[in-house]
Amino acid sequence: MRIGYLECFSGISGDMLLGALVDAGVPFAVLADAAAALNVGAHLELRKVTRGGISGSKVDVLTADGQPADHAHDHEHSHPSEHDHTHDRTHTHEPHRPLSTILAIIEAASLPAPVKQRATRAFQLLGEAEAAIHAIPIEQVHFHEVGAVDTIVDIVCTAAGCAALGVDRWLASPLNVGSGTVQCAHGTLPVPAPATLALLGNAPVYSDGPAMERVTPTGAAILRMLDITYAPLPAMRIAASGYGAGGRDTPGQPNLVRLLVGEESAQEIHEEPIAIIETVIDDSSPQLLAYVSELLLEAGAWDVYRVAVQMKKGRAGVQLTVLCQPDLLPTLRALIFRETTTIGLHWRIEHKAALAREFIDAQTPWGPVRIKIARWATGEVANAAPEYEDCRALARRHSVPLKQVMQSAMRAYTAGHPRKETHQ
Repeated sequence: MRIGYLECFSGISGDMLLGALVDAGVPFAVLADAAAALNVGAHLELRKVTRGGISGSKVDVLTADGQPADHAHDHEHSHPSEHDHTHDRTHTHEPHRPLSTILAIIEAASLPAPVKQRATRAFQLLGEAEAAIHAIPIEQVHFHEVGAVDTIVDIVCTAAGCAALGVDRWLASPLNVGSGTVQCAHGTLPVPAPATLALLGNAPVYSDGPAMERVTPTGAAILRMLDITYAPLPAMRIAASGYGAGGRDTPGQPNLVRLLVGEESAQEIHEEPIAIIETVIDDSSPQLLAYVSELLLEAGAWDVYRVAVQMKKGRAGVQLTVLCQPDLLPTLRALIFRETTTIGLHWRIEHKAALAREFIDAQTPWGPVRIKIARWATGEVANAAPEYEDCRALARRHSVPLKQVMQSAMRAYTAGHPRKETHQ
């Protein structure tokens, strides 16, 4: 699977992602052609810049007369709203655009359908965010700054560049949203701006570096457009990387987003945390401990086992060990205290590694038996075994030896699955 991973250590905006796409190998002509296809009188300019001493690509949106089309502070960011916003720099106001007008511009462009679909979704998400913020129907939302030429071009060209990159799955690091305030017609508002916050949803965020807006509404809409999954950098073979630059060179915090592109490495072993609970009991009967073990398994424990141990002063005891997922710790600890005579236990979190597992049915003369199969990442079978409870139930129901049912199940499985699948 081809992965695109965005490292948003200094936030993200539309122009930053455009720069990262070009820096990672997307031909600039792909973006330039997409901008021209919109027929909004704008074109792109590419230049190399340094941010914090690191070289990156900067993509600017220019009007027909060569002037910057952005309405920016630091990231060429925009604040979607049905009202005018004020900025700390003077610019010519463009007319408000309803969502329907923007979507018509995108639909009329000579662009591949998937590109138009993605860009349309981004503006619909922006419209929904604004409608919710101002408690109005989405039909009444009119965009000024987000409806400006630069933001339309940013979103559509990003969709075109991502399509050209051929990424199957997009992931990102937690987002540095910045800090401080932004000025708009509604007054002074904290960063992230209301529209940005609405679009980010439950994305992991933090604030670091000089006070400034680091994730813009356009950047947040693009992340949603790409169906970003927020996760640590996965195991992958990196084929390309790129740095996209924002407008300001911020000391001590390079104003860049980094894009890594590569193939996800197949992981033969699945890893996850596992909780281990242990206690030693010297005054309970075997029947009681067997009953407690059943309760623990019914409550969700992965496994429960008991080991005879020699305690101090020559006392014989039983060590009860429970394996479970970490979120079951409180429930299972309480169960042990309630059902046994122990007055203390200990627990720890460790790492669990396991091969991928699946079940298939094998037909025996007495009925079907599930076969548990463990596979390597290549798809080859590492191990296969009949499920004990299935075999036990058939053996009891038909009064046949358990071992006979188990052997029959394995023969049926082997007949339908040649040895070539077995991992060597």
